[in-house]
Amino acid sequence: MSVSSGRFSGENPRFPAGVGQLSWTIHDRGKRGAIIAAVSGSKRTPLFAQHEAAGGRIVEFAGYDLPVQYKSVIAEAKAVREGCGMFDVSHMARLRFTGDRVIEFIEHITTNDVSKLSDRQGQYSLLPNAAGGLVDDIIVYRISSTEIRMVVNASNHAKDVAHIEALNTYGVEMADHTEATAMIAVQGPKAGELIAGLSDDPDAINAAGMFDVVNCSIGGVQCFAPRSGYTGEDGFELICPAADAPALWDALAAAGVKPCGLGSRDVLRVEAGLPLYGHELGEELSPLSAGLSWVISEDKSFVGSDHIAAARVNKTPHLLRGIQMDGRRIPAPGATVTVDGEEVGTVSSGVYSPLLEKGIAFAFLKRKIKIGFDCEVDIRGKKEPAKVSSRRFFKRA
Repeated sequence: MSVSSGRFSGENPRFPAGVGQLSWTIHDRGKRGAIIAAVSGSKRTPLFAQHEAAGGRIVEFAGYDLPVQYKSVIAEAKAVREGCGMFDVSHMARLRFTGDRVIEFIEHITTNDVSKLSDRQGQYSLLPNAAGGLVDDIIVYRISSTEIRMVVNASNHAKDVAHIEALNTYGVEMADHTEATAMIAVQGPKAGELIAGLSDDPDAINAAGMFDVVNCSIGGVQCFAPRSGYTGEDGFELICPAADAPALWDALAAAGVKPCGLGSRDVLRVEAGLPLYGHELGEELSPLSAGLSWVISEDKSFVGSDHIAAARVNKTPHLLRGIQMDGRRIPAPGATVTVDGEEVGTVSSGVYSPLLEKGIAFAFLKRKIKIGFDCEVDIRGKKEPAKVSSRRFFKRA
């Protein structure tokens, strides 16, 4: 699941030095903030006042005004790796599906095996198109045999809703809860401990497995709390009524959870080897190229399953690999990767990794290029030395 489909363009003087740049517009808030927001048409999440009060550097991102950072992208990434941080991900869309055939419908429109879920359990999944590409990557939560909830990417919100509605011949009702709710991702090795300490049901929080859902009060706010996230760390994504979000954010901050922005979230997901829609995933990209066969059922028929099955047999020409630079320079999307003078692929995402203290990237490379190969990456016309690696730069202990 991704932050957005925004373009990552490597180096830009307006972005924090040595990190990279998502495609956003920086707003000078001050007295002109309201005017700029009105002109740009961007929305604000229920936590906008908290971001401003904490000195967040506000950008327009996926149609919302959100913090790219507070003090330091690198410091925020380290806070999540070493302790606990939180992100306002309220811009991501939250949908609810109900009906007697809801399981059958969601099985048809998604790639993972919904039938394997128990009540109050979720899974990472994909919304495929008829040609075997992807409309989006998503999270699906089974609440009961007649209710499913889904979280989708902000930049694909309208597209996803239209796609799903067009396929709904199952009598399923869909409700969009995005505006009525907020969502806070609490991530890091200390996340479980901190959330349990704020909860009225700490035993349930401590017992929850990955993607299990707990309904409880956290910091005095009633939450739908799945154990999930997109940083590679432990954590919970807390969904609550929009009006209660500021109180929840403040309670988390008072407990020592560090506010973090979009910049560090992107660094963390690349370190963890997690794809981003619009970079590693898209309408014309096979999810098999991105290494997502593990979320694609071979036991059921779904939208586009015949094309994905054929790609599984015939093999995709490229595979997503990791790239580790010899130094701190950051490869930009579209940068050419060469091995022994031969162009073998292109970069899809690049960041500076505080964990490895070097530039890292994802790249779609020809199948013959294996992990461990030496390579070169074109950065502003200069071929910089690097090595092909696993795309899982970080694995939680």
